[in-house]
Amino acid sequence: MSSEEEPQQATDTRPPKQKGKHKKDKPWDHEGIDHWTVPKFTKEDNPTGILEESSFAVLYPRYREKYLREVWPAVTRSLKELGIGCELNLVEGSMTVKTTRKTFDPFVIIKARDLLKLLARSVPAQQALKILADDVQCDVIKIGGIIRNKEKFVKRRQRLLGPNGATLKALELLTNCYVLVQGNTVSAMGSYQGIKQVRRVVEDCIKNVHPIYHIKTLMIKRELAKDPNLATENWERFLPKFQKKNVKRKKPVIVKKPEYTPFPPPQQPSKVDLQLESGEYFLSQSQKNARKAADQQEQQRQRVQQRQQDRLKAFVPPEEAQPSTGAKPVTDADDGLQGLAQNLKKQSSAGKRQRVLSTDAFMVPEAQQQLKTQDEHRKKKRRI
Repeated sequence: MSSEEEPQQATDTRPPKQKGKHKKDKPWDHEGIDHWTVPKFTKEDNPTGILEESSFAVLYPRYREKYLREVWPAVTRSLKELGIGCELNLVEGSMTVKTTRKTFDPFVIIKARDLLKLLARSVPAQQALKILADDVQCDVIKIGGIIRNKEKFVKRRQRLLGPNGATLKALELLTNCYVLVQGNTVSAMGSYQGIKQVRRVVEDCIKNVHPIYHIKTLMIKRELAKDPNLATENWERFLPKFQKKNVKRKKPVIVKKPEYTPFPPPQQPSKVDLQLESGEYFLSQSQKNARKAADQQEQQRQRVQQRQQDRLKAFVPPEEAQPSTGAKPVTDADDGLQGLAQNLKKQSSAGKRQRVLSTDAFMVPEAQQQLKTQDEHRKKKRRI
C-alpha cells in the first residue's frame, strides 16, 4: 500500500499549469499609449547616419518634362532638408533619388520614391510634396488592364469622376484622401484606411459597380462612428444591401458569310445588252427622242396629279364626334332644319348690327340726336 500512495502524493505536489504565464507586465507599456500613432523620427534617433547608399529611378512621360523643369528647384530644396539627393535626367527622361551621408531616416528614401511616382502621374508638386510627411501614404492604382473594351473603360472612368467631378469630390471628403484620375492610373494620397477604401471603390467602378453605392455606405458608416454606443456593435444591420440585377443585353447581330464557291460570279449585262433586250438599240435618234419626251410627259402628269391630291386634302371635312349613348338620336332632317334656322338668325342679327354701324359710325353726336327725334315724330304720326 505504501508503494501505491507515494506516486499519488508526488503528482499532487506539482504546481498547476498557468495559461499565458509568459505574458508579463512591461514597464514601458501602459493603457495611455496609442500604439497606432507613428512617432516622429529625428536626427537624434540615428546620429551615425546610413552606411550604404540606396537609389531609385522613375521614368516620366514626355509631356511632363516642361512642368518638371519648372518645379524641380522646389523639389530639390524639400529633399535636401531630409538629406536626400535628386537628379532630373532630360536625355533619358528619368528622375533619380538617392541617400547621402546626411541622411538619418532610413525610410525617407521610400517616401522620396513615392514622390517621384506621383510627379510622373501628373500630381501637382505642391500636393505631391505632402507625401514626405510620416502620416501621409500614397497608392497608384492601375485600372488600364481590368477591362479590354476601350469604350466601356472610358465610360466607367468618366463615371468615377461624375458630373463636374462631383462623385470624385464626394469620395475625397468621405475618405479624407486626395484622388487624381490620369490616363490608366488613379493616384490616391491619405491615410492607410482611406487609401484602402479608395482602391476598393475605384476597382469596383471599373468592374461595373457604380461608386454611388460605396459612397452611400461610407456616409452611413461615418454617421454611425459618431455614436459611442455603437462602437462595439456590428454595423451590418444598418448598411444597405444592394442586389445585382441581370439586365438584358442586346444580342449581337450575326452576319452569315456566303458559302465559298471556286467559280467567279456571273458577268453583269452591259449597256448594249440591255438596249438589245428592250429593242432600243434598233431605234433611230428621232424615235429615241420621241420616247424620251413621252416618258418626261408621263412623269410630269403624275407629279401634277399628286399635287392636286395634296391640295384637295385640305377640303376633306374632319370626322364628326359620335353622339353619347344616353342622348336622343338626331335625324338628318332635324339636324338640317335646326342648322338652317340658326344660320338665318345669325344673318339677321349680323345684318342689323352692320346697318347700324354703317350709318352711325360716320355721324357726329348732334346728327345722331337729330335722327332719333325724327324717328320719334314718324312713330307718333303713324299712331295718330
